[in-house]
Amino acid sequence: MVKKWNGEKVFDICTYIILFGVMVICLFPLLYVVSVSLTPMSEVLKQGGFLVIPKKVTMDAYKAIFEQRLLPRSMVITAFVTVAGTAINMIFTTLMAYPLSKTKLPGRTKLVPFIVFTMLFNGGTIPTYLLIKNLHLIGTYWALLLPGAIWTYNLLVVKAFFENLPEELFESARIDGAGEFRVLWKIALPLSKPVMMTVMLFYAVGHWETYFAAIMYLPDQKMQTLQVVLRRMLTPNSEMNPDTVVPTMTLQMAMVVFSSLPIIIVYPFIQKYFTKGVMLGAVKG
Repeated sequence: MVKKWNGEKVFDICTYIILFGVMVICLFPLLYVVSVSLTPMSEVLKQGGFLVIPKKVTMDAYKAIFEQRLLPRSMVITAFVTVAGTAINMIFTTLMAYPLSKTKLPGRTKLVPFIVFTMLFNGGTIPTYLLIKNLHLIGTYWALLLPGAIWTYNLLVVKAFFENLPEELFESARIDGAGEFRVLWKIALPLSKPVMMTVMLFYAVGHWETYFAAIMYLPDQKMQTLQVVLRRMLTPNSEMNPDTVVPTMTLQMAMVVFSSLPIIIVYPFIQKYFTKGVMLGAVKG
């Protein structure tokens, strides 16, 4: 067994100290938000607004949230938009990234710069709205799903990952008579699980946090997503129960926790794919 020399021990200790400090910095905002959402405002003020571990617990803020009649419906709508939108994103992104990863694709070198160009410039809010209006998508959930069917950054990450896969595997499958779709389904996708899970997380978070697009394209309040409903609850003209008196700050923190909880729950299950997918997908551009 090889013993570590003093320099290595000092380095390990310093590394652990730095990592612990980073962990504290990352966890403190989350602990603060959760604590304030569970603590009576009078207790928060006694602590000077600085609170990490609640001494008194109250669920008034969460009760006020769940008393809203539009909240259950908006949760179902947001869940549908997230699932359907992510499925559409993954299908279109994969079907575009795979052929772009092949150097033999005609016009590939000319097409990729145009794709990258969309990361720097877009049509703007008004032209995009007019386009969606002319396509008769206003007031439908397609307005939230189709315009962002492919995110350029995610497309380039998946494309780079496909480029790193051994071409010999694809050639062997083609020799055995497999078509391109079968090669993609049977070989490329199983080997690309890390990057697929990572990109899927990016898409899912984006759809779950949909706010501006819902305001722009869904005029019917019954069709609004969760983020819009939660935001409306904080406005002076909100429809909250007047008999329920909850400080604005406490209510805000409870809404942050409520809207972030699904992503926090899902993330640990795909964390192992997240770092690996980003690192491997970014090796080549």
